[in-house]
Amino acid sequence: MAGTAIWLLAACENGAQLPGFLQPKDSETSAAAPASRSTRLVERDVEAPDVFQVTESGLWDGRPSLGGVWVAHPDVREPERVIIRNPSNGKFVIGALFRKERATPGPELQVSSDAADALGLVAGQPTNLNVTALRREKTPETPQVPETVDPAGLDAPDAVTATELDAPAAVAEAALEAAPATPPKPKPAPAPKTSSLDKPFIQLGIFSIEKNAENTAAAMKSRGLASVIKKQSSQGKTFWRVLVGPAATASERAAALKTIKAAGFTDAYAVSN
Repeated sequence: MAGTAIWLLAACENGAQLPGFLQPKDSETSAAAPASRSTRLVERDVEAPDVFQVTESGLWDGRPSLGGVWVAHPDVREPERVIIRNPSNGKFVIGALFRKERATPGPELQVSSDAADALGLVAGQPTNLNVTALRREKTPETPQVPETVDPAGLDAPDAVTATELDAPAAVAEAALEAAPATPPKPKPAPAPKTSSLDKPFIQLGIFSIEKNAENTAAAMKSRGLASVIKKQSSQGKTFWRVLVGPAATASERAAALKTIKAAGFTDAYAVSN
């Protein structure tokens, strides 16, 4: 064994190739050739404010709408591809812009249900939006060649400081001591409101998307109206009804109906349940 070790050391010093040992190839030790650069044309959306741009209040009336993501404005001459931004929360979405034919009270910018969901809008609550037209253009794109990183140039990591952790038993004991002796009793649910009216509820609408119904109910809550969502099915389809009430008196129901219609739900009407 000693003689074999001496022979191996002598072979390594002389640079000889030992049998059974892999030697690096010339291609692995040589410097990598620089990658070739190529240019290609890519299409991208570019904002075109000279074609169309408005910044004003937009409104979603809470009803489900067809056509996907879109907005409508009376100043539009022909359909456009636009980007819609909600500066209040930083959300944006790309959709279509159409001409608003029918004059309705409230903001001139009308928003579809899908666009409202993407932008985080609440039904019946006007929100300031920015709408800008888009144009497709081709621009050259040059891929970047990744730089070779020299491992020797990397900074050494900072010293690692060890932190002593508490024993699991001590942590569990401390948690038990911090826990209250007796859990608080849950508050009793308020008694349901009774009404002598035949139709104490006001129906705002029927929604095929549960999220739209929840947004509408939240809009009514922000106006001080108690709302309820009822899930129902008919002919194999599920839908959600949004109701406000029950009203205790006819005057209370009339005041609630006035507030609801002012929020944009002009087709709301009284129902029994």
